[in-house]
Amino acid sequence: MASVFTQIMQKEIPGHFVYEDDICVVIMTIQPVNPGHLLVIPREEVDYWDDLDTTVAEHLMKVAKQAAKAIKRVTGSERVGFMIAGFEVPHTHIHLIPANSMSDFSLAGLSLAEGDELAKMCQKIKEQWQ
Repeated sequence: MASVFTQIMQKEIPGHFVYEDDICVVIMTIQPVNPGHLLVIPREEVDYWDDLDTTVAEHLMKVAKQAAKAIKRVTGSERVGFMIAGFEVPHTHIHLIPANSMSDFSLAGLSLAEGDELAKMCQKIKEQWQ
């Protein structure tokens, strides 16, 4: 069965897309640590990030860097954390989390964000993408 991320990429379930190309997508997470929390996801379903093709991994890093710059411009956060946990969905994904302290890195007990909030933040980040 396709992962929830593949279902989002195939538009079977809704998602807020900040960026997409032939190799990956960048979407708003529905359970953000902070507003502007994004996921960078390869189109290919690979569970373990260390099993990714090196070219794909390099591309994800390049896209994550672009996304982080846009997140900082929109949120004003001091840093954008980069995390690959891999426990939530068996499909590699990079969390990009706007952060001002180490306490901003917990993924436990997060609430669902409202769709209109995600849409607004998605648009702001798209406008800052360079």
